[in-house]
Amino acid sequence: MAAVLPERAGREFPYEKRHFESLRALAREEAGIELAEHKRELVYGRVCRRLRELRLDSFDAYLALVTPKGSAERPNFVNCITTNVTAFFREGHHFTFLHDEAVPRLMKARQPTRRLRIWSAACSTGQEPYSIAITMARAMESVSYPWDWKVLATDIDSNVVARAQTGVYGANEIPGYETAEMRRWFQPAGGETNNGPARVQVNDALRKALYFRVLNLFHQWPMQGQMDVIFCRNVVIYFSKEDRRALFDRFAQIMAPDGYLFIGHSESMLDGTDQFEPVGRTIYRLKSS
Repeated sequence: MAAVLPERAGREFPYEKRHFESLRALAREEAGIELAEHKRELVYGRVCRRLRELRLDSFDAYLALVTPKGSAERPNFVNCITTNVTAFFREGHHFTFLHDEAVPRLMKARQPTRRLRIWSAACSTGQEPYSIAITMARAMESVSYPWDWKVLATDIDSNVVARAQTGVYGANEIPGYETAEMRRWFQPAGGETNNGPARVQVNDALRKALYFRVLNLFHQWPMQGQMDVIFCRNVVIYFSKEDRRALFDRFAQIMAPDGYLFIGHSESMLDGTDQFEPVGRTIYRLKSS
């Protein structure tokens, strides 16, 4: 019999090395996520919650449930092992560049169609795509004719996508919410504090510019047409070198000429595709063919 992992012999559920290896292989197969050895305890803690919710008595029982292809438990497994860390206007230089550099250049190039499409490829609970939408709305205030612009927001975690669609947040999550400039993008959504509403919701006009979908980046992509801007931040750090390169290549294939790709502060294109050129800190532009 395989030994119980020695440092936690008194666990609620026996957890053998083979359990972790099976779950690690499943994460790689289902979502492209590479779970390093030091993630062993994190996986135990998160999957234990699923065992309790499902009233299972062992990791063997869970593996029997989740391992078969097409298992309805697989999305729940992915949900429980993914990490969602986000904030409004996180890595603020990206939004400054989007407003000051990328959008003006794209508007000049796309003048014949007046159409722009932006993809938030790992939207988490929505702060990133709503930050993009606010930035886009601000940029559009400088033009006197309407543009057709939309933001597609996707994530592999169905729970965070459902929350993102509501557009509801604590007012204290909104940087600068006390200013009139920021409050015009949100409406009260319940509760009161001495400084105003405790909860706010992204206003209806802004929400209409966003489309939310559950999407696995390693599965088929349903979108039609090309993307002008893609945000895929703090995601590929969980992927192998080969999967990172494959994903960047797929981005290049659906990106419009001179489109922009934004990646996370701890990520690099050095071992990725050569189809993009750097134009800023963790900001890349599709090379001209």
